[in-house]
Amino acid sequence: MSKPIDTVIFDLGNVLIGWDPRRLYRQLIEDEAQMDWFLREVCNSEWNEQQDAGRPWTEATALLRGRFPEHAELIDAYHLRWEETLVGAMEDSVALLAELRARGVRLLALTNWSQQTFPIARQRFAFLQWFEGIVVSGEERLIKPDPRIYQRLLERYAVDPSTALYIDDSARNVAAAESLGMHGWWFRGADGLREQLIELELLQPPTREASHG
Repeated sequence: MSKPIDTVIFDLGNVLIGWDPRRLYRQLIEDEAQMDWFLREVCNSEWNEQQDAGRPWTEATALLRGRFPEHAELIDAYHLRWEETLVGAMEDSVALLAELRARGVRLLALTNWSQQTFPIARQRFAFLQWFEGIVVSGEERLIKPDPRIYQRLLERYAVDPSTALYIDDSARNVAAAESLGMHGWWFRGADGLREQLIELELLQPPTREASHG
């Protein structure tokens, strides 16, 4: 018989905190096709991922300014106006986090995030204080799906992977957690996650009154 799950490990970006660089760049680039080009060819996800892995923002923006000097101001905005890429708390997911907390479930987080911008999120989102611990890729200089960052969390907080559920909006990050013996859930919305948490007996099913109310 499998052991009951007692620990839930959350990814943060686009699971609990909405993030989208288009939120910023729609203010800066009027033409949608031009904005898409800029975020695909200049400040793209591969470039941003290196900041999540620990590269300083000054180095990152200088690199691109050298390659695309005509876009220097737009490149700098990614860092200087980074907070405007935050969409906000994903309230339905945060409600699930609050329910888990109320039931005494152990809560941890593992996020790909720049160590320079994560303090902005800590200050803005009070629910981040609900976690016993948060492992931030930029601080560790390791990035998901590298198994070493998952191992670091498991060891640092003495987590038995067989009793842990890992939640992420990236299927490859979930697969990496599962390869280390954790239960995984590919997040595609709070409703599906609620059903999974009920199935794992981490949350109670809604009462008949609540389901009609």
